Amino acid sequence: MLLSMTGFGEARTQDALGSIHVEIRAVNNRHLKVNLKVSESHSRFEPDVEALVRESIRRGTVTIHVRVDRPRRLEDYKLNFVALESYRKQLSNFESTDRVDLGALLALPGVVEDQRTRDNEPEPEWEGLRNALTAALERFNASRTAEGKAMAAELKSLARGVAGNLARIVDRAPEVVQEYQTRLLERVAALLREQAVALEPRDVAREVALLADRVDIAEEIVRLRAHIEHYHNLIDEPSSSGRKLEFLIQEMGREINTIGSKANDVEIARSVVEIKAILEKIRELVQNVE
Repeated sequence: MLLSMTGFGEARTQDALGSIHVEIRAVNNRHLKVNLKVSESHSRFEPDVEALVRESIRRGTVTIHVRVDRPRRLEDYKLNFVALESYRKQLSNFESTDRVDLGALLALPGVVEDQRTRDNEPEPEWEGLRNALTAALERFNASRTAEGKAMAAELKSLARGVAGNLARIVDRAPEVVQEYQTRLLERVAALLREQAVALEPRDVAREVALLADRVDIAEEIVRLRAHIEHYHNLIDEPSSSGRKLEFLIQEMGREINTIGSKANDVEIARSVVEIKAILEKIRELVQNVE
C-alpha cells in the first residue's frame, strides 16, 4: 500500500483547560523533518510531538501548527512583591513631588508573573495536546492513503506502457539479425559478381554470428521483465516502499539504456524512447511516495 508524502490533516479538541487546534501539512523530502510551530509555553512538548509523529510518518517535511486557547483565570497571575518593592525603593531615591503611578509599576518586567507559562502541571497540558495531535494525524494519514491509492493505480498503468513497448522490442529483436544477414548476403553477392571471386558460406555465417552477439539483448530483456514484476510487488506491499521504487526505477533505466545502445535498430530505438519517457513519469510520481 503506497502512501503519499504530501497530505493535510487538522483537529480541534476541547477539555477543561480550553481548546487546542492542530494542523498538519507535509511536502516531499528524502528524510523526515518535523517543524513544530507552537507557543513558547508549549514548546517543552516538542520532543513528545516529534516522537508521536515518527510513529506514523517516515519521510517528508512535516509542519505542525498548534494553537492553544486557554481562558484566563484569576489564579493565572501573581504579583511578585519582591520585584515591586525593589522598583518602589529605587524610585524613592529620586527627589520628585510626583506620586508614583501604581499602574506604571505593574507594567514593569517581573512584577506580574503569568502562571500559565510555568511547568507546574505538564501532564494535563500534554494530554490535551496529544489527543488533538493524534486526531489530526489520523486525518492526515487518511488523506495520504487516499492519494497513495490513486498514485498506485497510475503507476501500474504506466508500467503496462513499459511492458507493451518491451513486448514490441522482443518481437523485433530476432528480425534485426535476420535483416542484417539478408543485407550482408546481398552485398556479398554484388561484390562477388563484380570481382569474380568465391566466398565461403562459413565466412558469412561468422560475420552474422558476430553481429548477433553484439546486438543480443536477451539478458537485458529478462532483467527488465524481472524488474517490472518486482515493481508491481513493491506497489502491493503492506508498507509504503517509495525509496525501494526509486532504486528500482534507476535499474530499469540502466537496462533500457543498454538495450538502446546494443540493438542498433530504428524501430527498437522508438520503443526505447517511449519507455524512457514513461520511466521519467514514473520517477516523478515515485518522488512523492513515502
